[in-house]
Amino acid sequence: MERRTIGAAALAVGAVGLGCMPMSWAYSASRQRGDESLRAVHRALDLGSSLLDTADMYGPFTNELLLGRALKERRPDAFVSTKVGLLVGDQHIVANGRPGYVKRACDASLRRLQTDVIDLYQLHRADPEVPVEETWGAMAELVQAGKVRALGLCAVGARAGRRSGARLHDGTIRQLERVQQVFPVSAVEAELSVWSPEALETLLPWCETRGIGFLAAMPLGNGFLTGRLRPGAGFEADDLRARHPRFTAEMMAANQPIVAGLRRVARRHGERVTAAQVALAWVLAQGPHVVPVPGTKQERWVTENTAAAALRLTTEDLREIAELPPAQGSWD
Repeated sequence: MERRTIGAAALAVGAVGLGCMPMSWAYSASRQRGDESLRAVHRALDLGSSLLDTADMYGPFTNELLLGRALKERRPDAFVSTKVGLLVGDQHIVANGRPGYVKRACDASLRRLQTDVIDLYQLHRADPEVPVEETWGAMAELVQAGKVRALGLCAVGARAGRRSGARLHDGTIRQLERVQQVFPVSAVEAELSVWSPEALETLLPWCETRGIGFLAAMPLGNGFLTGRLRPGAGFEADDLRARHPRFTAEMMAANQPIVAGLRRVARRHGERVTAAQVALAWVLAQGPHVVPVPGTKQERWVTENTAAAALRLTTEDLREIAELPPAQGSWD
């Protein structure tokens, strides 16, 4: 697989990563099977999809434990990205950016992942009660201690910015400008997909001009851009899409033209090319520093997703995708 580099440290990863969250968090618990997920991780590593993206809050903790089983055998093949800063309670999630907690959380993640170093340690969310510089300083000390190789930041949630009338990623850029004064940012993780392209406006250019890698979260629109979700089919109660405004039957039906457009492009590239692969190829085409991180827990989708790294969209393809109707429905 093509390799791409993340940040000034030039950390090399496969062009398509693997989002591990669906293996144990947020998507249909009845379909989560540890052995099946482990096979998906091994398949990704076999195909050169080295970036494994997880977080201590996924589960909580069980996602890192699952990955640790694979990393025990395959650590040299993997680029491990995990996150800190969010605590999961009973029906709520809170931020914790206290320096002491960050250091303890890192040690706990290292134990669960069965590794002595985390390749990319990301701040999941800043704690509103702790200056982000203090949190970032503690994370920088972990790099100096040899427990972490590089630091990343996840984009701030969308709602606050939209309520204030600011552009979607203004808050994230403000945080980035502050932490850059403390220790270099190697990567930013934020949503980017055909139906959620907002990062192209300011955040992606900001990263590009500073040599910062960009991890594209949800590049398949939580599964919608695969074309395999049927409007009205419903989701299990614990699936995040069951309460998502863009996944009502009405909105899924209204957004079908986006999937139809991806399928038209796919057909030009061969019978076996899928809408999902076109969606991932579109993300890859946004810059050499961009790495899509589609989430899945099944080998067959890992195989399909990684094949997108070899798909090259033409100027005509990109123009046609740019002319697709914008997605309908709130994304908050």
